[in-house]
Amino acid sequence: MKTVFDFTVKDRKGKDVSLKEYSGEVLLIVNTATRCGFTPQYEELEALYKEYHRQGFEVLDFPCNQFGQQAPGTDESIHEFCKLNYGTDFPRFKKVKVNGDDADPLFKYLKEQKGFAGWDESHPLTPILDKMMTEADPDYKQKPDIKWNFTKFLVDKRGIVVARFEPTDNGEKIKEAIERYIHE
Repeated sequence: MKTVFDFTVKDRKGKDVSLKEYSGEVLLIVNTATRCGFTPQYEELEALYKEYHRQGFEVLDFPCNQFGQQAPGTDESIHEFCKLNYGTDFPRFKKVKVNGDDADPLFKYLKEQKGFAGWDESHPLTPILDKMMTEADPDYKQKPDIKWNFTKFLVDKRGIVVARFEPTDNGEKIKEAIERYIHE
């Protein structure tokens, strides 16, 4: 059975990185952007990383410019922005595409494993995102595509995708899931 650990990705300098390097760790794989309404989630991601890293947890950050061109710049300038503004220490990889025919193979796989399960209705941006998505594609909810920046996939220690979190999902919900799989 194929797992996340069967994939190779590029680090921000273009070097191949086998995700086997993370075998036995719980991963949160995130497509990010530096000029998005959700960009402050870098703070939450860094807090999760600091709290759980020593227990076998990694955040893998994949900048993506597909949503409103909100991740402009080079891989290095994005990295510098995140270090300077949010103090992030978790691994950041080369900018990727997450949707479409030329989507990164890892993200094609992630979407196959966990499709879109809906927005958190209590989040203030949900009505805006839903309206924008519905206007672009009335059937968007039925498709597994990543809808926006800061979509997160939780991967267990065996490389199995166990959860998908939309950018509107509550951080406590994500934290509870991480704790469950770290202690498994």
